[in-house]
Amino acid sequence: MTGRSVSAVLPPVLRVWLGVVAGLAAVVVVALGVVYSGHSGPGRVDAGIQSALGGLRPPWRDVALALDFLGEPVGSAVVMVVAVTGCLLLRRPRAAVLTVAGVGLAVGTATLLKHLVGRTIHGDGNLSYPSGHTAFLTALALVAALLVAGRLGLGRVGGTSLVLGAALVAGAAMGWAQVALGAHYPTDVLGGWCTALAVTPAAAWLVDRVADAGRQEPR
Repeated sequence: MTGRSVSAVLPPVLRVWLGVVAGLAAVVVVALGVVYSGHSGPGRVDAGIQSALGGLRPPWRDVALALDFLGEPVGSAVVMVVAVTGCLLLRRPRAAVLTVAGVGLAVGTATLLKHLVGRTIHGDGNLSYPSGHTAFLTALALVAALLVAGRLGLGRVGGTSLVLGAALVAGAAMGWAQVALGAHYPTDVLGGWCTALAVTPAAAWLVDRVADAGRQEPR
């Protein structure tokens, strides 16, 4: 049992709390999707936040563009290769699987929701809700934080704080870049962040279940 707990990508002490967070995040994603379904403009909250951010000037525009690149196909591919390679070098194959499954599921869910919700920005062809860039970086941060929490053996409070803190920092950074560059509305960013919070813990739980089932020896 001890070996199984150590190798788990979703530490047992965090399962209940992150399960609650995932459920609440899913409610937010659905609620925002219903509210903004078929819309093509910003809501009142969106307009207020966009107005407060104002225009970007160097060097902040360069920072925003660099963050945005991480969510683009080439940038995300490079990040994923580095992350998976790092997991394998550390002899954590289960973590490598979670990196691909967790991030891939978060981005895939965001992409599916975009077509279901149909919210657009800057023209009918630019689907915006939820933000796939924000879902990507948030999911990656969640995976990394889960691995650190498990590695350090953090308890419920410390582990949950680390995981949610990492997700908040990553989501805020990418969300700021997306809104400041005019690529997404603030509520798109919130939807992308919550998509990752809802999907990534579920992916970690599933990876553990499948891996543990494969390790069980036949009686």
